[in-house]
Amino acid sequence: MDMFDLLAQRARLMPAALAVEDLDDGTRYSYAALNERAARVAAAARELWGIREGGRLAYLGHNRAEFFALLFGCAKAGTILVPLNWRLAVPELSALLADAAPAALIYGDEFAGVATELGKDRPGLSLIALGEAAAGREYAADLAAVAPPLVPHPPRSADTPWYLLYTSGTTGRPKGVIQTFRMMLANYMSIGLAVGLRREDVLLNVLPMFHTAGINLYSTAMFLVGGSVLVARSFEPAQALAVLASRATLFFGVPAIYQALLEQPAFAAAQLRGVRSWGCGGAALPPAVAQRYLEHGIRIRTGCGMTETGPTISLLDEASVPHKIGSVGRPQLAVELRIVDHEGRDLPPGQPGEMLIRGPGVTPGYWRQPEATRAAIEPDGWFHSGDVAYCDADGDYYLIDRWKDMYISGGENVYPAEVEQVLLQYPDIAEAAVVGVADERWGEVGKAYLRLADGAPPLDQAALREFCRQRLAGYKVPRSFELVAALPRNALGKVQKQELRNAARQ
Repeated sequence: MDMFDLLAQRARLMPAALAVEDLDDGTRYSYAALNERAARVAAAARELWGIREGGRLAYLGHNRAEFFALLFGCAKAGTILVPLNWRLAVPELSALLADAAPAALIYGDEFAGVATELGKDRPGLSLIALGEAAAGREYAADLAAVAPPLVPHPPRSADTPWYLLYTSGTTGRPKGVIQTFRMMLANYMSIGLAVGLRREDVLLNVLPMFHTAGINLYSTAMFLVGGSVLVARSFEPAQALAVLASRATLFFGVPAIYQALLEQPAFAAAQLRGVRSWGCGGAALPPAVAQRYLEHGIRIRTGCGMTETGPTISLLDEASVPHKIGSVGRPQLAVELRIVDHEGRDLPPGQPGEMLIRGPGVTPGYWRQPEATRAAIEPDGWFHSGDVAYCDADGDYYLIDRWKDMYISGGENVYPAEVEQVLLQYPDIAEAAVVGVADERWGEVGKAYLRLADGAPPLDQAALREFCRQRLAGYKVPRSFELVAALPRNALGKVQKQELRNAARQ
């Protein structure tokens, strides 16, 4: 299968339809206009920015409609886009640039200072400003200076690297996960068909575009069907609620976003009837949050996915939401799943083990890290997720925890996520995270980090411990509790357990 020029084809079929709109600056691209813009990006990359086929173009900036011109411009030019996590510090970003070795960096005005710092140690790196540049190139001027023919790019292998998404690197050197055209098509087959995307749909996209969710849930799938994508710079609860009430028909968020929407004074289910599908991933949706949405007549379909799987793995059927809270549903059309033990033997329903994934959505590997690729992907294509999960008798899957987050106390496996769910049932606890810490007698014991709800009374730790004992085996009850103002989270709201483990050692 070859990679065809998706955007050129869509522009031919429906040139005037709205492809993407920037909710911050008002930029609107029809499919024809987005295709022309992407063609100019491709021409500028070749003619002005010195990027050869297979070369890399980095992007540092918040969400904007222009991101998709960059993404499809790289597809047209045969270059590789590298969206950078703008939350990282300069030394961390510098390490990613050293790994990806881009020829040019496009940056938003909001990161002009960071871009300048990054360029100091890389004299060969072209800096290109989306706004006015104090020095160097200006993006708008460069695009105006080229006049590319609006013809589809030549076909190339669907496994050609298209863009790189870097993992967090909490367990070592960050890894660039190769993303391909084949992965995008497989993701559409899994999520697009499951949600029933259609050209009349309007998606509100608030997730960061240095992450697979911001790109593929469901933006790229929307372009395949000819729908419209509304891009927010970042998640602002009031803005998101207003757009959901007035324009959007689809939404995909993470648990922290759903919680924030509930806390908006203007939240009212009656305003949101135009949204026909709600999706959630990135972390476990607290049952209390899911239940509150159900009380408002909203069924949030939970699922799971990974950067390495393009991302969609599974999704819960809408009809199952009320009686399957906590499930991530069933593997979708282009996905195979297995649950195995430490020796790689398949486990029966109900028994937890590591979740393995296979299918056309799985990445071909990590950028220039063949050893890491071989460690993660078996010769027959099975990818090791590192997630502990089990399948119930109906065929629905449940994620228990990350394999690496499990700890052993007195010879017994403890999955922190199970303990956290119990803690969240206790009155006035808004957030909870549990990690294993060293203990001379038991090997490891649990330590719980807790954030209390606003206005909550002082925590009675003895009462909390007794509450846990009534619901958990003794070895699962945390040995200690620590109150925090906030839990450390990444851009998608996942708690950074490694930071808590490091704090516990101090």
